[in-house]
Amino acid sequence: MSWTFAALLALLTVLLALNLSPEAESAAVHSSNRRPRGPPRRIFMKEAEASDFFRRRSKRATKSPDEISAEQRAVLAADERRREFHEEKRNEFESHSEEDQDEQDERSRASSEQWREFHYDGMDPPHEDNRPSV
Repeated sequence: MSWTFAALLALLTVLLALNLSPEAESAAVHSSNRRPRGPPRRIFMKEAEASDFFRRRSKRATKSPDEISAEQRAVLAADERRREFHEEKRNEFESHSEEDQDEQDERSRASSEQWREFHYDGMDPPHEDNRPSV
């Protein structure tokens, strides 16, 4: 029980230190391997800048022609994939239906042939097709 209390106390201490430090207000990532070409890119921005960014880029804002064409290309590609998927499923269903129909025809032909052989008494021709026309 005491180790959980100690861990919780250490965690709270770290959170308090991070919350009170002035570096936590904004952060920038700088790669030590490369020389930055310009000002370092900021990952976090201040709240006022973020709200201004989202206000400028709301849903009602007009989109650039590049954005519109990219969205249209994405929609057309999704439609094409959906069309190909449904066509493939339809072809699979049709081939499956044909196979089922062929199997059913074969079974019915075999059972009718068995019925004819079982009920044939030798007096008449076995098939109606073989009877002479009168």
